[in-house]
Amino acid sequence: MWNFINDVLTTIDDFVWGVPLMVLILAGGLLLTARLGFLQIRKLPLALKWMVKNEDEGHGEISSFSALCTALSATIGTGNIVGVATAVCAGGPGALFWMVVAAFLGMATKYSEGLLAVKYRTVAEDGHSLGGPFYYIELGMGKKFKWLAKIFAFFGVCVGLFGIGTFSQVNGISSAVHGFFDPNDAFTVKILPFLGEYSWSVVIASLILSFCVAAVLIGGVKRIASVSQIIVPFMAVIYFVFAVILICCNITKVPAAFATIVTAAFSPKAITGGAVGSMLIAMQKGVARGIFSNEAGLGSAPIAAAAAQTNSPVRQGLVSMTGTFIDTIIICTLTGLSIVLTGAWQVEGLEGVQVTTYAFQHGLPFPAQFSSFILMLCLVFFAFTTILGWDYYGERCLEYLLNRNQTAVKTYRWLYIICVFIGPYMTVAAVWNIADIFNALMAFPNLIALLALNGVVRNETKDYFKRHPEL
Repeated sequence: MWNFINDVLTTIDDFVWGVPLMVLILAGGLLLTARLGFLQIRKLPLALKWMVKNEDEGHGEISSFSALCTALSATIGTGNIVGVATAVCAGGPGALFWMVVAAFLGMATKYSEGLLAVKYRTVAEDGHSLGGPFYYIELGMGKKFKWLAKIFAFFGVCVGLFGIGTFSQVNGISSAVHGFFDPNDAFTVKILPFLGEYSWSVVIASLILSFCVAAVLIGGVKRIASVSQIIVPFMAVIYFVFAVILICCNITKVPAAFATIVTAAFSPKAITGGAVGSMLIAMQKGVARGIFSNEAGLGSAPIAAAAAQTNSPVRQGLVSMTGTFIDTIIICTLTGLSIVLTGAWQVEGLEGVQVTTYAFQHGLPFPAQFSSFILMLCLVFFAFTTILGWDYYGERCLEYLLNRNQTAVKTYRWLYIICVFIGPYMTVAAVWNIADIFNALMAFPNLIALLALNGVVRNETKDYFKRHPEL
């Protein structure tokens, strides 16, 4: 049964992530990059400075840094570790090249999303800041496009429940825990007849994770932000350090690895033969996994950006832009380079987190057990914060969809926790295909809005820097 389901999902995934969507994402990013005068290069130092410096007397619920950490909590997750591995294995090393290209253009996209989120945000009667694609579609494009905003909100709810927010993250956590504590399935239990047997490590991990998620979600966006701004920077630094150590230990192989990545990105045939690694597949997997990881163009990050304490749409746009830079251009590149350097992508029988685990075990100058423990720790915390961030996104989408019905929001929250619990019992292929499908369906309305409002973004940016020539 699972094989049939996987085949159906793969067919749908290949369709929605076909040429039209890839062209829309890359063309949209290229248009915004050109209209903003390569702002992601010119203003990156300023963006990094503002990332850690809160704005005085800004209006909003949380600081710009907290908003960024909330957004990063949703982006830095399994996509950085597992997603990169699946992209390189399915599309060859060239997928990493297209991932970085998409991220570079995506920085302009993410900037535009953050700017529009603050420009068109509203404040609810209870004082909550409300914003995101559904508001800049409705208020920026006009009431006649409210149906497009509703479509975005609907798929946003689905992405949270069945995509990035739950299944893929929990599956990544359980795979890492299982691989470390019980790789040989020495201790198993049969939960339900049709589910088969699962390691006790998977069952216990899902129970603990579900409890921890429930404990944080009850506190709302402020608790999510407070947890994220502690965990995200700490774990990102740890992962960065160990990935850099791996690359330094294999520094002589780096030039050849870069040559392989660039060659494979434009090769009509796979380095290993057959279809895997062809240019189109490399582009498809690289762009899809890149968007999964950094969410540029997806429309999720602006929901968090709208809650930032700021009076300047441009300033928040720049802060939002740094998320894509950190997430993909730094962390995903380090992961992909580690996989190519160690040849992990060519080892048969490995999938998902196993590929990255192999890279860490064979590339780091530490005992294999210690290296896999570090990776497991990073993955667990990355995925945990992503789960938290996407619950917030899903709730905001549902609020817009159902006119702030709080009963529906509370019901959604419990459904979300249930999805977290059942995530480990799905196959890796099914999990990632479902995530990709809903990502694509969510991206379409947001990208249409960004293209329609690109003039607003350009004018707002031009006026701001005209008023502040010192910047």
